[in-house]
Amino acid sequence: MKWYVVYTRPRWEKKISKNLDNKGIENYCPLNKVLKQWSDRKKVVLTPLFTGYLFIQLEESRKWEIKNIDGILNFVYWNGKPAIVRQDEIDVIKRFLSEFDNIDVTDVSIKENNVVQVNYGVLMNYKGIVIEVLGNKARVKIDSMGLTLSALIDKRHLSIIKVSPDVIT
Repeated sequence: MKWYVVYTRPRWEKKISKNLDNKGIENYCPLNKVLKQWSDRKKVVLTPLFTGYLFIQLEESRKWEIKNIDGILNFVYWNGKPAIVRQDEIDVIKRFLSEFDNIDVTDVSIKENNVVQVNYGVLMNYKGIVIEVLGNKARVKIDSMGLTLSALIDKRHLSIIKVSPDVIT
């Protein structure tokens, strides 16, 4: 069985998760503990970590049945196919949520001309300029010892140091 990601109606994540539980369909709606403050009190509220998304585990042969459930809009697609999430990635999210509260999810969009730092591998801690973005990889130009190196690096292993002024975010 594979984990798929689906888009949901806005603010329907928990409702759909409960509906899927009642139907016996394995699903995961990561919930973030957030301290909300009203004028008269504070309260910890469980909010979906990824708004508008839900993880569903199904056999591949049954995946299209899921689109008939009220509130599920569509699959999240990657390279023209429904995106599949590995079990170890689901486990990492679960462990992370068990250790931390009030988590912010940010979309780090690596773009051309951003100054980045490499966070993993042989080039770790080197800084460079993104010269090309190819799917989930980026070609980074690194100047070192009077030489210019160009390497294709997974975007997960890059952090933005400076956004180029000519790049609109």
